[in-house]
Amino acid sequence: MSILHLNDTDFADAVKSGVTLVDFWADWCGPCRMFGPVFEAAALIHTNIKFAKFEVGPANKEIPAKYGIRSIPSVLAFRDGELISAKTGLMQPADMEQWIAEIGVK
Repeated sequence: MSILHLNDTDFADAVKSGVTLVDFWADWCGPCRMFGPVFEAAALIHTNIKFAKFEVGPANKEIPAKYGIRSIPSVLAFRDGELISAKTGLMQPADMEQWIAEIGVK
């Protein structure tokens, strides 16, 4: 499944059904660029989960403020529109897999 690219306008619609993992990132963020391939690899493995990226910045302030994003990378997990878990900081592939298992996605 391809990775969605979200903004303040389409965010709510994208996370309203199923399980969605959203990576909050910025192009200037070194750890974000390092985490990108980990996130993309997980998207290839877990085709039953929606994966999305949300670039924080001046054009997209509402959603990061709503969810208290203060550090990036931050990944938020949603189930049917409800926030169920969040992780901040660079995750390695094994950390990502463990977190996905912890939030109960088969």
